Amino acid sequence: NAANPAAYGGSKIAAAQRAAYPDIQPLLLAEPIAKAYARALAAAQHSGWQIVAADQPGGRIEATATTLWFGFKDDVVIRIAPSPGGSRIDLRSVSRVGKSDVGTNANRIRSYLAALRSE
Repeated sequence: NAANPAAYGGSKIAAAQRAAYPDIQPLLLAEPIAKAYARALAAAQHSGWQIVAADQPGGRIEATATTLWFGFKDDVVIRIAPSPGGSRIDLRSVSRVGKSDVGTNANRIRSYLAALRSE
């Protein structure tokens, strides 16, 4: 079992994350959800993550990312949902062990969102 659960920690954690990482926001796309899902899945695959689950009807992708130097496993969950005018993509990335990731998960999210924006 993972020392750090993949389940989201709730509103208290969300508030702390918004304060610490104000630049990380959901991505809004002016395209249908099916296209946004395909784009999100392709970007996750291109990132080199191991896709653990891909549920297009549920709008969810789960993956495992492995850190370069020490091979730590991190859990990534991507959600794709309808939004006014198109689709909304948000994600979270959590280290399975340890209390600090020295910014690895935030940087992973930034890189992934940047890749989606550049397509």
